[in-house]
Amino acid sequence: MIDKLRELERSYNELGELLADPAVLADQGRFTNLARARANLTETVEAFAEWQDVEGQLAQTATMLRNETDADMREMIQTEQVELQQRYNSLEKQLTILLLPKDPNDDRNIMLEVRAGAGGSEAALFAGELVRMYQRYADRVGWKASLLSMSESELGGVKEAIVSITGDAVFSRLKFESGVHRVQRVPLTEAQGRIHTSTATVAVMPEAEDVDIEIRSVDLQVDTFRAGGAGGQNVNKVETAVRITHKPSGVVVACQEERSQLQNKMKAMIMLRTKLFDAAIAEQSSSISADRKSQVGTGDRSERIRTYNFPEGRVTDHRIKLTLHKLNEILGGDIDEVVSALVQADQQEKLAALTAHSI
Repeated sequence: MIDKLRELERSYNELGELLADPAVLADQGRFTNLARARANLTETVEAFAEWQDVEGQLAQTATMLRNETDADMREMIQTEQVELQQRYNSLEKQLTILLLPKDPNDDRNIMLEVRAGAGGSEAALFAGELVRMYQRYADRVGWKASLLSMSESELGGVKEAIVSITGDAVFSRLKFESGVHRVQRVPLTEAQGRIHTSTATVAVMPEAEDVDIEIRSVDLQVDTFRAGGAGGQNVNKVETAVRITHKPSGVVVACQEERSQLQNKMKAMIMLRTKLFDAAIAEQSSSISADRKSQVGTGDRSERIRTYNFPEGRVTDHRIKLTLHKLNEILGGDIDEVVSALVQADQQEKLAALTAHSI
């Protein structure tokens, strides 16, 4: 571990020198890539520096303890030694986690797709609540959430919505949201007061870049149509909405949220590229780890991952057996406790696998 950390420290320092090079400063694209690479190393390098500092302090206290004869002073040194050892152990665990194999898509932005599942109008209302939950969470943590496409139901719910979320390491935080979300409550239309169960599916896809997926124009069928829903007079008079069909795969995407046909086409192409990239990742993951079932679930979107129970005011994530009695807060966007628990569970599983492999 020490050799790896020193190697990362050298890389960090070398990147710092490169970023000060006038030639690099003049090349915005290269500067951005190098700055991002250095930023990704910052947490590890800083933790390593603190770990080394604490290690030095521990050595000093050990020397002081050997040479000290005064009882009160020895007690003070021993107290400090215990605190330093706890910090040392904590930093060592943190560094081990930071050195775990990283998902290459963790730093990417995402497209989040929410679809109403079983339950008719109630499922669509729930899907709308999930869309707003993720939008509010994005606002809380300083990300940007942009609605790309939405199909509304008769009662104001959402049949399907696609949201682009951009920010710092979005995929690393939200990738475990993919799956079937279940709601249990009494619908407003239920005269007998019976609890109904409805579902909505969430798909979290890392946003693809141009270099990830090659899309040939001859493979595309582009159709325009009049947008529906809000949008003013322009909505019913001009065909600004765009639908793109990728003929080899059969994937269809549509965007109608912008007033400009060109903007809608650009966003639709991003959606298409991301869906094709997600399909490629799923195929690769399936072939590499067909037998692996992680603690936070298989990622299979048919899997029920979470229940939102209104009568009890609770939210339960079934993969890690986490139950929180703060349903209103969570639907209001306060989902960081759930997200962090899922990330932590994934890290612990990787640590256990690493330990088992080393044994």
